[in-house]
Amino acid sequence: METPGALGLIAGSGVYPLLVAESARRSGVKKITAAAFTGETDPELATIVDKIEWMRVGQLGRMLDCFRNARVQHAIMAGQIAPKNLFDLRPDWKALLLLSRLKKRNAETIFGAIADELAYGGVELLPATTFLEKFLAPKGLIAGREPSRREEADIAFGLEIAREVSRLDIGQTVIVKNGTVLAVEAFEGTNDALKRGAALARKGAVMIKVAKPDQDLRFDIPVIGLETLRIAAAANVRVIAIAAGKTLLLEKEKLISVAIEANITIVGR
Repeated sequence: METPGALGLIAGSGVYPLLVAESARRSGVKKITAAAFTGETDPELATIVDKIEWMRVGQLGRMLDCFRNARVQHAIMAGQIAPKNLFDLRPDWKALLLLSRLKKRNAETIFGAIADELAYGGVELLPATTFLEKFLAPKGLIAGREPSRREEADIAFGLEIAREVSRLDIGQTVIVKNGTVLAVEAFEGTNDALKRGAALARKGAVMIKVAKPDQDLRFDIPVIGLETLRIAAAANVRVIAIAAGKTLLLEKEKLISVAIEANITIVGR
């Protein structure tokens, strides 16, 4: 794809939107307009983009107007929205109409409907990995030592469970130990599921994170960042297995360094 001259950034929480903005700039994008969310988006993003418009989660009409006024034709969705903010959602009339048409409400259906609204307004939602290809997890050992035979068995078992859970659109992460499922990610997100599972394991848990069978690369991409790794280290998790080629390792070099220091193995499968 030819590098767009202007880019819209739908910016959720964490470092992810900042990395997209920086990488897009290095790739030749001349103008970046960010739709930022109060209580979610890192204010530092304002120092990287050309224009930032702050809004509440649920103000779909305002986001569409923001991109239309900036004459944006391509956009990327980066970063999460905290579950508590989705429960406290105060949608505008545009978002209400969108939600009323959905029989099932989860990340895929909601974000897919938003992508359709953007397309109707002339904005193409690009894959969430655009400009970040170098951060995709490779296959094989990424950090730490080789997994033990017991850990390999837990990885294989966990992959089977995680794939089924993701196929059912429940979540993408499971925590296992010695052939037992300790936690399954649902609406609370990866980090809280990790805390629950690791607390039951006490030490030596294995975390498995997969992509959905028909992953829409425009949103809900599996991501591992420093916060997840720090939680894993504090909970004595020993192995993190992720979907190779479909999982973003944010701040990759720093992530690998922290994993090695914490004696955590990261593998791509």
